[in-house]
Amino acid sequence: MSTSFPKRVRALRDPGDVLAGSVLLAAAAALLFYLIPNYIGEPPILQNPMMSPRWLPRIVGWLMLGFSCLLIVQGLLVDNTDKEDGRRIEKGPWLRSAMMVVALIVYVGLFEALGAVISGILATLILFAAHPVRTWWVYGLAFVFPVAVTFLFVKVMNVPLPLMPF
Repeated sequence: MSTSFPKRVRALRDPGDVLAGSVLLAAAAALLFYLIPNYIGEPPILQNPMMSPRWLPRIVGWLMLGFSCLLIVQGLLVDNTDKEDGRRIEKGPWLRSAMMVVALIVYVGLFEALGAVISGILATLILFAAHPVRTWWVYGLAFVFPVAVTFLFVKVMNVPLPLMPF
């Protein structure tokens, strides 16, 4: 007795993507429907809804929810058995991971003392050194990104950040 399907159809083409998407979906749902409403207070009188402390976490939560759904759909539809798949994780040297942790410690540890701009520049330079960036002009971005992000937070979103130590 033969079946009409010559080969077995797999329901999950990439179980890793489906699992990661499901975990992120659960985290996004917890953030959106439990953590934000219960733990982030909102002042009774708001001049603008974008000034609410819940605004940015809501955006992050909805983006996480959307991208986790896309990751689940990708895991159901895209097969990653090809050896030259660009999504495969390749572990780098342990020194790279250590330098990434050092960049985080430098940023967090020196944020108050040196300000957002200088600590951001130092952390970005460490991250660029950790990854083999060979083009000299890319190191200029280590100065542009922290200044742009700090400007965005201070001037556009009205977040009081320590700018400079002087």
